[in-house]
Amino acid sequence: MADIKIYTVPELKELLHVSQRTIYNYITMGQLKAVKLGREWRVTEEALKDFLERGTDQNYLDAARAKKRQRENK
Repeated sequence: MADIKIYTVPELKELLHVSQRTIYNYITMGQLKAVKLGREWRVTEEALKDFLERGTDQNYLDAARAKKRQRENK
């Protein structure tokens, strides 16, 4: 079996130069495919490459802005 490169959220944070919250948002909004193992999320190299090639879509950006407004209004 070939070795599969798997990234943790902190590794992705450093690699992509974004916050951990942004990584979690990508995952929970379905933009970045990930698997939860125990309490931690893992992302395969293949899923990361797919995400980087595809980028985020407008629906994600709209939903992220709405989510941010909800947090600010609490």
